[in-house]
Amino acid sequence: MSVRRVLTGITTTGTPHLGNYVGAIRPAIESAKQADNESFFFLADYHALIKCSDPELVQRSALEIAATWLALGLDTSRAVFYRQSDIPEITELTWILNCNAAKGLMNRAHAYKAAVQANEENGDDPDFAVTMGLFSYPVLMAADILMFRAHDIPVGRDQIQHVEMARDIAQRFNHHYEELFVLPQAQVDDNVAVLQGLDGRKMSKSYNNTIPLFDTEKRLKKAINKVKTNLLEPGEAKSTEDSTVFQLWCAFADQAGIASMEKAFADGIAWGEAKKQLFELINEELKGPREEYDRLIADPGHIESVLRQGAERAREHSSPLMSKVRSAVGIRPMA
Repeated sequence: MSVRRVLTGITTTGTPHLGNYVGAIRPAIESAKQADNESFFFLADYHALIKCSDPELVQRSALEIAATWLALGLDTSRAVFYRQSDIPEITELTWILNCNAAKGLMNRAHAYKAAVQANEENGDDPDFAVTMGLFSYPVLMAADILMFRAHDIPVGRDQIQHVEMARDIAQRFNHHYEELFVLPQAQVDDNVAVLQGLDGRKMSKSYNNTIPLFDTEKRLKKAINKVKTNLLEPGEAKSTEDSTVFQLWCAFADQAGIASMEKAFADGIAWGEAKKQLFELINEELKGPREEYDRLIADPGHIESVLRQGAERAREHSSPLMSKVRSAVGIRPMA
């Protein structure tokens, strides 16, 4: 049986929401249970510094994200779960790759190009407020991936470019120095739902339209009641195609449940009743994990211990590879 190494990073900015759970966390944890997968999950706290300059937010987000993955059943005896900043070889490799990566490749990064375009549209200098972190973060991402010789990188379509850049950087290094890096490939699962938020747009922190994953039952119910609907009255047939309520239902219900709600929409279910049933469905799935999450949040020392153990396991891979990389580029003992 051929084992594939899968790597996923979670940027430590913000609180996990339902969209993160359905689109990334739930499928990743299920994937990690497969015997032919060797899974690496990490808290991307260095990446967070590109977007966030609030140190308290970065630390709190790391705590919440780690607690979320553990509460949802991540088996850290199988998967390697670590904090990016606990692996010093990653930043060392980033510098070596920076010295090998083409600036022209970085110029084509979507995030950098978007920042330049926004500046130009505002009449500012093209590089106004663009940090070197933003410009070169595809290299840090490449180091994350290449350090652990990952084969498959689960991403959304908007992240494919970063995996392709990591592949380009690896090929350039392998050609110029030594064949040390596995060439990664993006893994896009079109069956994974991209949830709509409260306003009907994609659920995203940047749109401020998210439903936090582990809010209290009262707040969860209040958030679901805020989901945007149309003005159709009870008894009037409702379309499932453009309904955020129905889309959220499909992300949590089984096939029988989906068919049942589809019929209820056709029969003119009241929006209030549909939201009530949606709350009950989601709450039932999250009730147990929420209790575990609250317990973990109250015990940060345990989470710290889990992450440090994960870092030890991760460094069993990163330290030997970094020794080979140093030697390949000529940084070696004199004798």
